[in-house]
Amino acid sequence: MSRHRSIAALRPHQMFSLPILAALAVVAVVTSFVSGIFGMAGGMLLIGFLLVLLPVPVAMVFHGVIQIAANGWRAWLWRHHVKWSVVLQFGAGAAASLVVFSFLDFVPDKALVLMAVGVTPFIALSLPRRIAPNIEAPGQAFMAGVIGGAIQLVSGVTGPLLDIFYVRTGMTRQVNVATKAAAQVLGHLTKVVYFGALIDNPAGRDLEQWLVMAYAAAFAVFGTTLSRRFLDRMSDKQFYHWTRRVILALGAVYIAQGVWRMVHA
Repeated sequence: MSRHRSIAALRPHQMFSLPILAALAVVAVVTSFVSGIFGMAGGMLLIGFLLVLLPVPVAMVFHGVIQIAANGWRAWLWRHHVKWSVVLQFGAGAAASLVVFSFLDFVPDKALVLMAVGVTPFIALSLPRRIAPNIEAPGQAFMAGVIGGAIQLVSGVTGPLLDIFYVRTGMTRQVNVATKAAAQVLGHLTKVVYFGALIDNPAGRDLEQWLVMAYAAAFAVFGTTLSRRFLDRMSDKQFYHWTRRVILALGAVYIAQGVWRMVHA
C-alpha cells in the first residue's frame, strides 16, 4: 500500500478513541498553557504527541489548527502589545515560503521532522551575539518569515528558531509573546493550507477530523487563558532565563526520538 493510500485509509474513528480524545484535551490545555507563558515550547510538545497518533500530513493539519486557535487567542488577549509591523513582514515571508513549497509536494518522514525540531534550538542559540538576528531590525522580520515558513512546513513548529529573533530585542515579555503569537497564526495558516489543500492527497478531508480539531482548539484556548496570570507575575529576566532552558531540554528529547526512529527504521 502506498503512503498516500495508507493515509487516506485512516478514518477518524480509527485514530481517536475516548481515551485518546481525553489525552488530546489534556495535551491541548498543557501545551497552550506553556506557550502562553513562554511564547514557545508548547507547540513542540504538541507536535510530538500528534506524531505518535497520526501520519505526518494529518498531524501537521491538526497541529496547525490547534496552534492557530491558541496563538490567535493569545494575540487577542495581548492585542495592545502586538507589534504589527513585525507581524506583517513575517507573514509576507511565510507566504513566500508557501509559494516555493507548493511546487515541491514535499512530505517529510517522522524521523526528519523530529530531528529538525530538536536541532533547531541548539543552532539558533549557538549564534554569537554580534551576528544574532533581531526581529526589529530592517528586513529581519521578513527573513524570519521565510526561514520560519520553510521550517514550519518541514517540522511543524518554528518556536525555537523564531525565539532567536526575539531574545535580543528590547521587547518586554508581553510584547514578545503577543507579537510572536500573531506572527505564528500566519505561519501555522500556511502549514494548514499546504498540508490540507496543496499537496497530493491532502490531509483533513473528513468532517469528523475537523470536529476533533475544533474540540482540541477549544481546550487550547482555555489553556491560553489560564497562562495570562502567570505571565503577568513573571519578570522579563525570568522570562528570558527560562525560555532558553525549556527549548534546549525539549530539543534534546526530540533529537533522541529522531535518532531512535532512524536506527529502528
